Amino acid sequence: QVQLVESGGGLVQAGGSLRLSCAASGRFFGSRTMAWFRQAPGKEREFVTAITGSGRTTYYADSVKDRFTISRDNAKNTVYLQMNSLKPEDTAVFYCAAAEYGSDSVSRVPTTYLYWGQGTQVTVSS
Repeated sequence: QVQLVESGGGLVQAGGSLRLSCAASGRFFGSRTMAWFRQAPGKEREFVTAITGSGRTTYYADSVKDRFTISRDNAKNTVYLQMNSLKPEDTAVFYCAAAEYGSDSVSRVPTTYLYWGQGTQVTVSS
């Protein structure tokens, strides 16, 4: 069983930055692909970015490419999302997700991920 706890959300002005963290408990963290998704009010949950267990491969949604950076520290069982140049349309609840251990590819499909955090709110004011 894997538990994920997100932190770092908050209110920021457009153009600002935030760094989200996702702390994971459970086994095989370094062997799991991790991802961030987000869900805005009235919209479906959407893929943001993912990173393989080794950290060598990452994948970004077009809407966040060149603004957001995913990284991980396997020694700390933590994955991060650095968000720069934030826009009002980035306002959403951000969720951390973990795939099955042994996964060695990135995916934007939500059903790939077996474990989910409770989410952290990010609000970007104009």
